[in-house]
Amino acid sequence: MSQKNETTILALALLLTVGIVGGGFWWFTNNGVKIANTIIPNQETGSNLSLQDRISFGEKSLTPGDISPVKKEGVQAIAAKSYDKAIANFTAALKLNRNDPEALIFLNNARIGSKSYTIVASVPIGTDPNTSLEILRGIAQAQNQVNSSGGVKGVPLRVGIANDDDNPEIAKQIASNLVSNSEVLGVVGPNTSDSTLAAGTIYTSGQLVAISPTSTSVKISNFSRYVFRTVPSDFMAARSLANYMVKTLQKKNAVVFFNSQSNYSQSLKSEFVSSVSLEGGQVSSEFDLSKADFSAAKSLEQATKQGAEVLMLAANTETLDKALQVVQINQKRLTLLGGDDVYTVKTLEIGRQQATGMIVAVPWHIDSNPKSDFPQKSRQLWGSDVSWRSALSYDATVALIEALKRNPTRSGVQQALTSSDFSAIGASGTIRFLASGDRNAPVQLVKIVPGSRSRTGYDFEPVR
Repeated sequence: MSQKNETTILALALLLTVGIVGGGFWWFTNNGVKIANTIIPNQETGSNLSLQDRISFGEKSLTPGDISPVKKEGVQAIAAKSYDKAIANFTAALKLNRNDPEALIFLNNARIGSKSYTIVASVPIGTDPNTSLEILRGIAQAQNQVNSSGGVKGVPLRVGIANDDDNPEIAKQIASNLVSNSEVLGVVGPNTSDSTLAAGTIYTSGQLVAISPTSTSVKISNFSRYVFRTVPSDFMAARSLANYMVKTLQKKNAVVFFNSQSNYSQSLKSEFVSSVSLEGGQVSSEFDLSKADFSAAKSLEQATKQGAEVLMLAANTETLDKALQVVQINQKRLTLLGGDDVYTVKTLEIGRQQATGMIVAVPWHIDSNPKSDFPQKSRQLWGSDVSWRSALSYDATVALIEALKRNPTRSGVQQALTSSDFSAIGASGTIRFLASGDRNAPVQLVKIVPGSRSRTGYDFEPVR
């Protein structure tokens, strides 16, 4: 491809990226809780936020940007302990925007009297609001469901939100704070594998259970007796993609694009390389998206010379833009595969026609199990479809709720989750944990096709 064409395509991708970041997309302390006021540098945004600014049970909104006046009044009402007013405000706010999980969580918190069981969500709402809102929708739906039906054996569930910015050091600081708060009986999160591994050391020493709905690195298996996950590991995703590549596509030569600075990306890349080899294929090259001199055009030229038939995108969120440059320049010449971080509206918006046919491995898809009632209930609640992140976050919260029913103490929650007879019914089927902390669940392959659900002209649909 000529330098002029490459420049044009990269400029288009950049403009689309800026448009998405700027516009956003929908598809995607209360009652004396003590929060230390440590100042933490935010390396992503350059701002300094205290822990008090990063954790909320309703007395402040953590969602970036402006919020509606009525939601703002609800936040102020909770801060003033005017709970009846807060209930009215958040009810009105949800009528304006029913797809706001933060408002629903705060509404349920405002309805709680003096006694409750408390869990906290650790999400990167400051740096990755779309992913965070997807996660919070699952948590909010589970909280709303249990509290509407009488609570955990009569005791309502309170949910806090902590903004960890997907920063391992901040995630550790938040973990230390939550460990020191005896009211917190469980954590949903963190989001990335790097943050989960970092914070997991703190949760382990403090004997507080954390269940990540989205951290897939194989390093998390057997990492701790207090760290669990409802999402399958990268081993499962890599094996499914490699099997599809060799058996279904009948292709044996692949190249991988990954981020050497991401635990998730490294894990998925390594597992894919091993799985392809076991299937009788080979990975002829690996390209590091994080390198300063990375060139999509040069990488593709090298891949083609080496006889590559397949491009595997093991990009994480930080390197997705570069991976989408590869998609644009590839012009559908080589078959595309991708890990679950590629499953975003941005991929559909920027990849468009060039991304059609891409196969992506995800833990769950809303159309993958026609017998499940979760899709219908989530659509009724949010007025739109939810992603796999919402479903797996719902499952993590449901698992904590079931454990609290057995024994509402920190040690009781941990013992329940590790018990051989533990099970709960979640969005993606039965929830059980292996001794490793993993969930032995299948992976769903999806394909990018023309469609209208996402409002981009393209959708992810299950591979039947």
